[in-house]
Amino acid sequence: MAHRVTLIPGDGTGPELTEATRRVLEATGVELDWEVRQAGIEVMEEAGTPLPEDTLASVRTNGVALKGPITTPIGTGFRSVNVALRHELELYACLRPCKTYPGVRTRYSNVDLVVVRENTEDLYAGIEYEAGTETAEKVIRELNTLQPKQIAAGSGISVKPISREASERIIGFAFEYARENGRREVAGVTKANIMKFTDGLFLSVFREIASDYPDIEAREVLVDALCMALVQRPEEFDVLVLPNLYGDIVSDVTAGLVGGLGVAPGANIGRDAAVFEATHGSAPKYKGLNKVNPTAMILSGKLMLDHLGEHDAARRLEEAVASVIAKGERVTYDLKPTRDDPTAVGTAEYADAIIATLAEGESG
Repeated sequence: MAHRVTLIPGDGTGPELTEATRRVLEATGVELDWEVRQAGIEVMEEAGTPLPEDTLASVRTNGVALKGPITTPIGTGFRSVNVALRHELELYACLRPCKTYPGVRTRYSNVDLVVVRENTEDLYAGIEYEAGTETAEKVIRELNTLQPKQIAAGSGISVKPISREASERIIGFAFEYARENGRREVAGVTKANIMKFTDGLFLSVFREIASDYPDIEAREVLVDALCMALVQRPEEFDVLVLPNLYGDIVSDVTAGLVGGLGVAPGANIGRDAAVFEATHGSAPKYKGLNKVNPTAMILSGKLMLDHLGEHDAARRLEEAVASVIAKGERVTYDLKPTRDDPTAVGTAEYADAIIATLAEGESG
């Protein structure tokens, strides 16, 4: 039977990237039944929301979605569609593999690590009090009665909740991912030496769960030490599991190690649904130019195939992508030695090269 998947093209360059990815995924031979639904800035006027209810309902029903990039206005406009999807669908785990591919410009080699980021709480829970407001001053006065260390009047306040339940869920996800994917180690990343009751709880849960996985090595790393070590020796790390804020920052650091967001796939996974997406923006200034690199979204499709149990197709797809990049002939401008290389091809032509390589593999 075909896998029924919600396909969200997105906006800006999203539809071009989505179309390239759709064609490549179908070329693997996996039967996919696409249910196209819209989200983003371009459906606001018609639907009155960037995330129509029928799009959410489709993902809930199908349990799997592939999503193109979506524009989020900075400082004004609507709430991030990406954040809304994670919240509405309870996608508690953000999965960000970062791997070096020969042919991609980077200072590093032999990097193959996975960031597992908790998606629902920490400082991104959105519990904030604006400086100077009556509510903020009330919170400050109340907190100042509970502790010797005083908060200055006029401060802005953010609350950092970390719960045992959410920590158990994400750390368990990381160890299960490591076991299922033949990974050797999971590193629990915190700042527990300073934030003893929030990060300290996360670390305590990490130690408990690690004891249930004797086949997987466990390492404890402070987030600042991790950042230094990633710059020095990224090849030494395997799976990283982090609270929300650290995970957001470190996942972009690790993407930078392997060539940038253009080659960094992503997935947001919950108990009942999973959304696969590139982690970069929608690059609206390149809309319609057939120029942007679709690698990150194609590799997100590879993650989706693995999620659907189509492991052979996922392996063949990644090998085809790696082969095209390594040859360096039919690749987009950002994968060339110089960005003004006249031999660079467009989004669609790069996808064609991957499709041709898949076909060669089948015939071989």
